[in-house]
Amino acid sequence: MQIYLPIAEISVSIWLILAMGGAVGFVTGMFGVGGGFLMTPFLIFTGISPAVAVATGASQIVASSVSGVAAQAGRRSVDFKMGVVLVAGGIPGTVLGVWIVSLLKESGQIDLVIKLAYVGLLGSIGLLMLSEAVRTLLKTRRAPPARAKATQHYWVHGLPLKLRFRVSKLYISALPPLGLGFLSGFLSGIMGIGGGFIMVPAMIYILRMPASAVIGTSLFQVLCITALTTFLHAWINQTVDIILAVILMAGGVIGVQYGARVGARIRSDYLRLMISLLIVSMALRLAIELITPPADLYSVAPTEETR
Repeated sequence: MQIYLPIAEISVSIWLILAMGGAVGFVTGMFGVGGGFLMTPFLIFTGISPAVAVATGASQIVASSVSGVAAQAGRRSVDFKMGVVLVAGGIPGTVLGVWIVSLLKESGQIDLVIKLAYVGLLGSIGLLMLSEAVRTLLKTRRAPPARAKATQHYWVHGLPLKLRFRVSKLYISALPPLGLGFLSGFLSGIMGIGGGFIMVPAMIYILRMPASAVIGTSLFQVLCITALTTFLHAWINQTVDIILAVILMAGGVIGVQYGARVGARIRSDYLRLMISLLIVSMALRLAIELITPPADLYSVAPTEETR
């Protein structure tokens, strides 16, 4: 069953879009990440322009994150105070990212820049996460895992503007969460990703948050930032395809519930390995697409001024 997408200006299978939304929702609930690092490339692979894929993919993350936050809040594993600080840092980052997308769209370089950004970011982050996951698994097999000290701190924790986060049992400076929030917001604005695949390890290893509070707090921050990203892209760039977004949301809301259940039953070591393999595979797929010669070397299409 084919459906025409007015903003993307392409006809696609509604069942394929539903399946993509469900798959990304499943990943969102399972790993506690927004899933935009999967959704945007998936949409690009189906022939949707990167600009529309970035904006519309962000809207799908909103629906999946709402469902995920509700599930995590029921377990009391969301540090809302930490989430608000992360969102406060993410707002200016999101505005900056959307503004850059607007400039790139006017210059006609948006498609290439988005693909290159995905290859570089996903490739580097994915390889680092894969290396860390493999080392952790090898150490676990050789010896029983040692518990990280709850009192272990880095120099960033000694910065001023300290706040107490009772759910996370932390008393740290607000500057590191603000900085991480800004980075996540910027990535969301320019690439349509929630940034959870960066935020989750950063919250564990930099902020030293307990794993029980990381996924729910990450989803709360992803929800707020991607909602802002969707609004700004719709207002400034007019690249949000509502029909596509609704279909993706329908699949995502269902998928995230099953993902949360499965993720709770799998060891964190294996979860990290699985998500790193996903990220690396997406980077490789996009890199192959960039270096593969197109079927038609030349094409004729109306410019924005003539439409």
